[in-house]
Amino acid sequence: MVRGKFRLTKITRLYYNTTANELHFEAVQNDGTPENQRFHKYTPQGSLTMVVDSPSALEKFVLGEAYYLDFTPVPVPVKE
Repeated sequence: MVRGKFRLTKITRLYYNTTANELHFEAVQNDGTPENQRFHKYTPQGSLTMVVDSPSALEKFVLGEAYYLDFTPVPVPVKE
């Protein structure tokens, strides 16, 4: 697993779907805190955009807050 740390920088309501919002995340910057210095050293730049179409899921995200993003490989299914 590889872990990244991203800050939610923008929430855009989608005009074509009244319940969907586009969330924009940017890699954390080196703000002097030891943890952000470590994350910035290995991933100094990066962005993620995703659409969330669930009001209960959207409630979990707060503009300006940081979130960990874990990258875990998906096992390849075995063909029978």
